[in-house]
Amino acid sequence: MAYHVFLNFAIKAALNAGKEILKIYETNFSVEVKNDNTPVTMADKKASETIINTLRHLEIPVICEEEPLCDYLIRKDWERLWLVDPLDGTKEFVKRNGEFTVNIALIENNKPVIGVIYSPVFEVMYYAAKNTGSYKISQEKLIQEIDKNEINFIEGVLSNSEKLPNQLLPKKYTVVASRSHLNRDINEHLEKLKRTFGEVDMINVGSSIKQCWIAEGKAHEYLRLGTTMEWDTAAGQCIIEQSGGQITDLETNAPLLYNKPTMKNNFFIAKH
Repeated sequence: MAYHVFLNFAIKAALNAGKEILKIYETNFSVEVKNDNTPVTMADKKASETIINTLRHLEIPVICEEEPLCDYLIRKDWERLWLVDPLDGTKEFVKRNGEFTVNIALIENNKPVIGVIYSPVFEVMYYAAKNTGSYKISQEKLIQEIDKNEINFIEGVLSNSEKLPNQLLPKKYTVVASRSHLNRDINEHLEKLKRTFGEVDMINVGSSIKQCWIAEGKAHEYLRLGTTMEWDTAAGQCIIEQSGGQITDLETNAPLLYNKPTMKNNFFIAKH
């Protein structure tokens, strides 16, 4: 199946990027500030190079956060493209709390059909492919399968993975929220939920781990009322959707779409 071939490359690209990130993580790295006032480090740049070098063999265009964006007049006709955030959660990387990820998604006709999210510090990978489901695997088991040196190792990976969701939703209504982007609107939403469900638990974590936790069944919802870009959400959306959940654009009341003219997402809610 073609998706399995793409998934092979995406998994290897994420692992390779994670290795580059960890080489820098324990050093006294410097932090630059981009034009949008967000931080960037050498780890972002090295991970970006590694992923692009791995994926380019498939001859599918790559849109990466750390690379110049191709003009929409060119990319609007692409049926397939990769969306990459080589280091999602740079703020958490700088804080050294481990809550950052590598995000890789394959977009087909504006929808995510493959999603890979890798947490190098927590040594776990979440992945999904259209019509295959969503899964979680430890880094150790994943590397064991890759070390068997099979051209198509995905069947072995699947057999050593947990299918998502891998737990029942909590009895108490639970919301997962960003560690770095809480605001007054989120707090107002929490108050509304309390009026509906009584007690509400909130768990905080950085990067796209929030989306993975929705797919796992750790939380009922993740609301984002702030700016995100397509590479922030594409991989997580695939993982959530293939686990039976959904990410809904709060303006269109439909799933988020990709390869738009601006690459910015509307506000959204993810639910399981």
